[in-house]
Amino acid sequence: MDMGSQASPPDHGTGRGTDRGTGRGIDRGTDRGAARPDRPFVSPGQRPERPSDPASGGATRLLVVRHGESEWNASGRWQGHADVALTRRGELQAVEASEVLGQFDAIWSSDLARAHRTAQIIAELLGVGPVHTDERLRETHVGPWEGLTHDEVEAGWPGYLDVRRRPEGFEPYEESAARLLAALVDIARQYPGGEVLIVSHGGVIRAAQRAIGWKMPKLPNLSGSWFLARDGVLSPGEAVHLLAGEHTAHEAL
Repeated sequence: MDMGSQASPPDHGTGRGTDRGTGRGIDRGTDRGAARPDRPFVSPGQRPERPSDPASGGATRLLVVRHGESEWNASGRWQGHADVALTRRGELQAVEASEVLGQFDAIWSSDLARAHRTAQIIAELLGVGPVHTDERLRETHVGPWEGLTHDEVEAGWPGYLDVRRRPEGFEPYEESAARLLAALVDIARQYPGGEVLIVSHGGVIRAAQRAIGWKMPKLPNLSGSWFLARDGVLSPGEAVHLLAGEHTAHEAL
């Protein structure tokens, strides 16, 4: 559960273009190399396909995915802006994801540790870097639900989850979607006609998908979708699941 956290939306004018390097190394186990996709991709664990619609020609292609498993994903806690580390499993998920990804012109991430570390591992294994950060790519801020389990939320706010109601202090999904989409447009302008990998968070990615008229019913770790950017306008692309056999784990709410 990559469950957002909220209070006030992040300042849209900060966090752009920060270089944080590719970080420490990680043992990738059996070295199978980083696969170079030459066909479109949709199924879990297969090579992600670049958008093949002829209308995408000249557009900047952004692959926006959720981070690997965090410590609070593993314990079922709402995260939001809490800076929670990846588990060892989450690090290995990033390794696995790198093996089905091709090359990108750049890699960006949220400034939160779980997303940034995921991006660092992928960047190191693909030989792309440094990782750039933008705080507008953070998860939705969940306010008083930060750090709570599903049962604790239900005890404190009975019935809220069933009707998708959110408490005071929870960042409206429309606002978190707007800041993420603004960041995607700004990033795309730096790489006209290129391809960029962006590691963000489940709740805010789904909010952004809904805002442009498309959504995924579930968003496990290292899943997401393509966004096509042309002349400052974003359109949705294909869904992507980078991990084989894990497309129902730790769904973002």
